[in-house]
Amino acid sequence: MLFKNGFSYKIKVMEKYDPSKVEKKWKKIWAKTKINDTDIFSDKSKLYNLVMFPYPSGEYLHIGHGYSYSGADVYARFKRLNGFNVFEPIGYDSFGLPAENFALKKGVYPKESTESNIKHAQEQLKSFGCMFDWSKVIIASDPGYYKWTQWLFLKLYEKGLAYQKEAPINWCPKCLTVLANEQVIDGLCERCDTEVVQKRMKQWFFKITDYAKRLIKDLDKVDWPESSKIKQRNWIGESEGATVKFKIKSKKIKEDLSIEVFTTRIDTLFGGTFLIMAPDHPLIEKITDDENLKTVKQYQIKTQKLSDIDRQLEERPKTGVFTGAYAVNPSNNKEIPIWISDFVLASYGGGAVFADAHDERDFQLAKKFNILLKTTIKPVDLEDDSKIRNLEECFTGDGILYDSDQFNGMHSKEARKAITEWLSKKSLAKRTVNYRLRDWSFSRQRYWGAPIPIIYCEKCGMVPVSEEDLPVLLPDVKDFRPKGTGKGPLASDPDFVNTTCPKCGGKATRETDTMDTFVDSSFYFLRYPNSGNDKEMMNSKITKKWLPVDMYTGGAEHVTMHLLYARFITKALFDAGMINFDEPFLHLRHQGMILGPDNKKMSKSKGNVVIPDEVIKKEGADAFRIYILFMGPFDEGGPWNPQGIKGVKRFLDRYWTLALEIINSQNKENPEDVIYLSYEIEETALARIINKTIKKVGEDIDSYKFNTAISTLMQSLNEIYEIKNKLPFDKSYSLWRDAIGKFTIILSPFVPFITEEIWEKLGNTSSVFLSAWSFYDKNLIKEDIIDIVVQINGKLRGKVQVRPGSSKEQAEKLANNNLNIKKYTEGKEIIKSVFVPDKLLNIVVK
Repeated sequence: MLFKNGFSYKIKVMEKYDPSKVEKKWKKIWAKTKINDTDIFSDKSKLYNLVMFPYPSGEYLHIGHGYSYSGADVYARFKRLNGFNVFEPIGYDSFGLPAENFALKKGVYPKESTESNIKHAQEQLKSFGCMFDWSKVIIASDPGYYKWTQWLFLKLYEKGLAYQKEAPINWCPKCLTVLANEQVIDGLCERCDTEVVQKRMKQWFFKITDYAKRLIKDLDKVDWPESSKIKQRNWIGESEGATVKFKIKSKKIKEDLSIEVFTTRIDTLFGGTFLIMAPDHPLIEKITDDENLKTVKQYQIKTQKLSDIDRQLEERPKTGVFTGAYAVNPSNNKEIPIWISDFVLASYGGGAVFADAHDERDFQLAKKFNILLKTTIKPVDLEDDSKIRNLEECFTGDGILYDSDQFNGMHSKEARKAITEWLSKKSLAKRTVNYRLRDWSFSRQRYWGAPIPIIYCEKCGMVPVSEEDLPVLLPDVKDFRPKGTGKGPLASDPDFVNTTCPKCGGKATRETDTMDTFVDSSFYFLRYPNSGNDKEMMNSKITKKWLPVDMYTGGAEHVTMHLLYARFITKALFDAGMINFDEPFLHLRHQGMILGPDNKKMSKSKGNVVIPDEVIKKEGADAFRIYILFMGPFDEGGPWNPQGIKGVKRFLDRYWTLALEIINSQNKENPEDVIYLSYEIEETALARIINKTIKKVGEDIDSYKFNTAISTLMQSLNEIYEIKNKLPFDKSYSLWRDAIGKFTIILSPFVPFITEEIWEKLGNTSSVFLSAWSFYDKNLIKEDIIDIVVQINGKLRGKVQVRPGSSKEQAEKLANNNLNIKKYTEGKEIIKSVFVPDKLLNIVVK
């Protein structure tokens, strides 16, 4: 090979990189050596790196799994190289609707399809090249795991945090089961997009509302994306206001009756001209007079078909019905009519609101049905408020009170406090904090889930199964299809249903609902370090050492479900004295969405789905990993480009070729040889590139900026190739081997297979991941090479690179070896040279 400086040497014909051969080899070695199994008792600093475990509800994991897991694995491998004892477990969220629906579609038993899907998922996960600890796998549908799901239920039941009641619930007519509020998206089932209807059923709930305040406050403790914190805060929905008591007057009731109404705008109370109750409020039938009862009942039936989310959509036309009953406004003792409207929810703020001209929904309803309205707030910065006073516009902001008796002239903020205090002295109001969050409905009328460990006895009532009798095994029922009767398929199995009471030994029956899969995933991070321990849910010593999770990676779509539920469960266990932390995930990072080649969301119907298996088989896992992380910022994702991966493959081929050229070169270094300064400069430049790369890539991985880290690696390789053409391997053999060794370590978190192979070829006898991330030299990352202008008889003829402070002799030597400058001095007499340090060399010739 001929270099620009005239030196040359021969190299061997290089073997071509074969991803399939190398990956097969190293997967086998990793499995045999158990290199990724974590010693959980090690004294090294721990790092619990967790990915959201997948649903094996389909025949393959999608490209989003590969994206999320590859990014998290880069971080894990980087931290391992930095001396941490990294624990990166994996498992399968195998219970629940997705897996059961897949089995129904395939016409097979859920256990059969789930086991098959897990087997394929495991092969896929291993093909990604992630350093998962396969000795700690958990499977949610395994009795050894759901024993602890049932144990968790019992603990919450003991603490009064699990209860059963009849309530309006979200019912999916297609899935034939109850859905939590979080599982209803724009009025549709999140799984099948079927319109959700409302039913009243007896259901099991967890009292997550008891933790609403702490769930908001403690978000300040964790390092999460701010957008996710905001989303969770909004979902919990903290509102500060007052609860106001209204007396009710109705032809049907003789006793004193009142209703408490929550409001954030007690400053508008003097303008309250009617009261609106939820159609499903338990008092409606009691207070509605006979004349209006039929219309009210018809409206109630109509409302049952709507989900809570549908009812609160701002764009929905406002509807309502008069009950015939009246309430007394405590601010002025005026009787105001009571209406019902579906935008008011029975589950929020007492199930009623007082209505006035300063709320948009109240305003629309009153205008539609010609109900009296009255304004009592004047905008501060509006000179002409005639349109507001004439009820042509609705003003919803703060302002100055009028027609409000002794509170006239007060600003809204001041008036809210004053009116609350005034009415509280009469026991008619009190300051209140309310939350939008509802209790977690977790019982499901489906088969594929953990049975709820409750027994019903005619004599003893509701009796929890004892811990010693766990797990309550999920039986192999003949027909697991959902029935739609309000009872799950387990109800059709008499051998399961009929049992004996743990208390009295008499005849009893079992609960036939199963738990939602979100219960399984609400604590799985606690079980990973304790996997295999069938004696206790958590070993206190292990749990104290490894929890909470240090870094958690997964989709932002889980913010108001899984992440919220896991935080609630953690706090409940903390309060019970079972763990010493109350936040499960200290750091959280989200991956974005990988779109199809058409820049649209991937779906089978669009024919734009990219299967990771096919890409890895064709291009290799390393190319898949590094390309998918190079497409854009990790939290944004981007469209899959089939041509883009080709460029990444070329990068890996160039790295492979360079490494083998260095490995196969012969050492001809001689300490006694005169080292040209030009070589010395190139050696420094090479060292600088490596040190800069160590710094930038390390900082970017720590910040989950994988795309910019990869860009740096690509640019660095280009710069190394430029130096390669000036600095012979054989003359700087040690430096080149050190450089390619360090570059291999820096690259290894992204592409574990190819770097393991090169590391071995460099003569190392242990894994590259048992080496250490290099520290960069601060002095070497400084730009300490400068250009000196070279003139011949005052005319610019070129430049040479020197270190700051170089001597005149060093500059002259470089100029004499520079072919462009040499042609102006060759054969001529040099009379003198003028040297300006760090700036100029002027050679005078005759």
